[in-house]
Amino acid sequence: MFTDLNVAPNVPNFPTGWEAPSLTSVSFTVPNNWKAGRIWARRNCNFSSNPGPNSCLDGGCNGGLLCDPRTGTVRGFGLNRGGELTFLPPSGCSPATVAEWTLQGDGNRDFYDISLVDGYNLPARISNNVGCHVADCPVDLGPNCPAQLKGPFDSSGFPVGCKSACVANLDGNQANSPNCCSGQFSSPGACPSSGVAFYSYFKSNCPNSYAYAFDESSGTALWTCDSGLNADYTLTFCP
Repeated sequence: MFTDLNVAPNVPNFPTGWEAPSLTSVSFTVPNNWKAGRIWARRNCNFSSNPGPNSCLDGGCNGGLLCDPRTGTVRGFGLNRGGELTFLPPSGCSPATVAEWTLQGDGNRDFYDISLVDGYNLPARISNNVGCHVADCPVDLGPNCPAQLKGPFDSSGFPVGCKSACVANLDGNQANSPNCCSGQFSSPGACPSSGVAFYSYFKSNCPNSYAYAFDESSGTALWTCDSGLNADYTLTFCP
């Protein structure tokens, strides 16, 4: 779990990393005004041999089991106060499916999404108890992932991830890339989904997810809920 402290200092009182065995759950309280918060899964980890981001096959963060609260992010984008995505220098080991929240954002709304901007590593779903929309990517995108994006692979050769075209660096220049919406392509008008390689693979399989940097225009990427409803949110991996 990571909170972008450049946006707001409101931090959940819970460890920034933990082991989640199958069929287990944890519950914790986050600030009602939690901003730019994200939670993601890491797979195939061994923190004893390497406490850095490469200690996990994917999704790794700076700091080992406990992700560093200032530099532990796995993402290149984060939700700001208003729920808009803003660029952040990426770190950690993509690909990773990321659940994101900005609570009590613009218009007294909670903003939340399941992001595949930096790729996929586990199915995930954000649900709630007040009837607001479900954000999810319920499909295992690894096995049918395009060859250029597939991986990393576990010891049996099974793909435990599917990179985005940006993370895979398909066009060779992440700093000025239509796949990354960076450089001269860093605005919605200059970076349509049609210019992002394999966008349709992610969006067609997971239509209620954030499939590229400016996917809000799809109308099925960034979801909102009236903050006055005081929703409880549940993040489920492998729903």
